[in-house]
Amino acid sequence: MKTDLIKQQAQRAIQKHLGYEFNNLELLRQALTHRSFNAKNNERFEFVGDAILNYTVAKMLFEAFPKLSEGELSRLRANLVNEGVLAEIALEMEVGNGLYLGAGELKSGGFKRPSILADAMEAMFAAVSFDADFGAAEKVVRHLFAERVKRVDLKNQGKDNKTALQEALQARRMALPKYRIEEQIGHANDSRFVVSCDLGEPGFICQAEGVSRKAAEQETAKTALVWLEQHYPLKRKK
Repeated sequence: MKTDLIKQQAQRAIQKHLGYEFNNLELLRQALTHRSFNAKNNERFEFVGDAILNYTVAKMLFEAFPKLSEGELSRLRANLVNEGVLAEIALEMEVGNGLYLGAGELKSGGFKRPSILADAMEAMFAAVSFDADFGAAEKVVRHLFAERVKRVDLKNQGKDNKTALQEALQARRMALPKYRIEEQIGHANDSRFVVSCDLGEPGFICQAEGVSRKAAEQETAKTALVWLEQHYPLKRKK
């Protein structure tokens, strides 16, 4: 009973973050149910939710950046709808507290695993569309991704931070950066990574934390890129 109450409280909080209140709470519960818990899980919901997410973010980018080409828009979308970003949003919403997981996943920290969190986010987009309609689901995605679309760095044309940093270093004829895991917090399936980025000769090293090694590398590359452009600006051609 206590567990049920905790789940109910968590799911109420999740609905507030989504900006949507379910009429049929069973749809939300199924969206938060991992296949390790029972056969009525969120796997099929993910299929629909993925399509809703991709369409909505594509439309948001199309509207926000009318001068970008198809290729540039595709790169921007890829950087916004990946597992790392979805997991970050899920952690901000504390989605893990509302998940239904099997005993094995609970013990291994599945409630914080990026893949499980990302899948639950996609499943919830589908659940909203089933509970209401596509427009309601689109509204939820727009609500969650509005600030991220605003923060898109057009200077790098949608390239991921590691690629942008690599190209910036090459343009300055500098050596490529070295990434190193400094710390892994938690257990194998319930961990966060602290990664450093060493620019070598310029003498700059920075660190960042992420839900995965890849996410931490991207974050620390972003910091390094900002520093590089501030301290080693390229001369503009006249």
